[in-house]
Amino acid sequence: MNLKDRIADELIRGRQRSDTLTQAVEHDDLVRQHSPLMSPLVWDYAHIGNQEELWLVRDVGGREPVRDDIDTIYDAFQHPRADRPQLPLLGPTEARSYVNTVRNKVFDVLERTALAGRPLVDDGFAFGMIVQHEQQHDETMMATHQLRNGAPALHAGPPRPPQAANLPHEVLVPAGSFTMGTDVEPWALDNERPARAVHTGAYWIDTVPVSNGDYIAFLDGGGYDDPRWWAPGGWAHRTSVGLSAPLFWRREGGQWWRRRFGVDEPVPVDEPVQHVSWYEADAYARWAGKRLPTEAEWEKAARWDPESGRSRRYPWGDDDPTPAHANLGGAHLQPAPVGSYPDGASPLGVHQLIGDVWEWTASDFTRHPGFVAFPYREYSEVFFGDEYKVLRGGSWAADRAAVRGTFRNWDYPIRRQIFAGLRCARDAADAADV
Repeated sequence: MNLKDRIADELIRGRQRSDTLTQAVEHDDLVRQHSPLMSPLVWDYAHIGNQEELWLVRDVGGREPVRDDIDTIYDAFQHPRADRPQLPLLGPTEARSYVNTVRNKVFDVLERTALAGRPLVDDGFAFGMIVQHEQQHDETMMATHQLRNGAPALHAGPPRPPQAANLPHEVLVPAGSFTMGTDVEPWALDNERPARAVHTGAYWIDTVPVSNGDYIAFLDGGGYDDPRWWAPGGWAHRTSVGLSAPLFWRREGGQWWRRRFGVDEPVPVDEPVQHVSWYEADAYARWAGKRLPTEAEWEKAARWDPESGRSRRYPWGDDDPTPAHANLGGAHLQPAPVGSYPDGASPLGVHQLIGDVWEWTASDFTRHPGFVAFPYREYSEVFFGDEYKVLRGGSWAADRAAVRGTFRNWDYPIRRQIFAGLRCARDAADAADV
């Protein structure tokens, strides 16, 4: 498949998902704000079209604006999410007409544009950036659907049962350098670049993400009531907002229950825990006698091949993800049990690093040495600092176009509506460990 055909297929695939997520509910649910943390679904939908117009119709194509009167309304930096319902948003019908008009122009621009000769279009970068942007907002819309009250609107079958058996609890990652980041991934975003050598000491990392069953042991052991396990800021936050369990969980009698896309169900003990904040993840790791991995440790476990010494695109190699490798794309509306997808394991034997749940790391969101903002500062640079923690790996709701071994996500350490969990690490303490 040539590059333009691939881009067209990715654009179509993303739009089909956006349409499914917005057509699943009626007008009132599209325009309503289901949580102050999230935009109305109709804002996300029109914002997707506006970004396409700005970057592909106007910047790449040099065309006249379709609707420059709405640029400010759909500028994510102009209006906090909590304020967006008060804006003069396009209604669902008008939004659909707008995004369809923009998309038709985008296909014309794609047909007429040489994908070389300037950085914005080399290897189709601007188109790839927009493909990823739409899929990222589709994941955001799935989080909004999870926060929505009412009858179920999304439906999917369960993931495949786990196939890997008798996995060791931890895997040793030896000390040494590996290549972190990328210079060769054509659609990699600015915060993934440039590639450079990073040294880590030896450490152990969990073979699979922390499961609900593991987390229930923390809950039942009084982990939320013991300040020994919490960083000072985490304990202050837990106390001020009354955290007592992962978001959407409740206990009735001796059973933990969760609400998942409008369905109340017992918490499945074999799934990776999700909807926990960084503070909760950090507290669990301390309780378990471990810690969260640094971002570099996570990426080394996911990409480094000890046999060749090179860093792969994905844990399993350089080929794009398939349903045999990882749980992605919202296909199942939930994580797969721990131990699933052995075909997606890394050379060291670490499983489920891509898909299922975003994994909190110990690291702040900072620039790689040599970072250059491209094509605009507001994608990454304005977020660098100690306010945000890095997440890696992608969730079951993330799409294959927006996950890879170098892809970086970030959020506030208090956030729980995202599909985030954790795995733990620990230092290799002595020579016997190594």
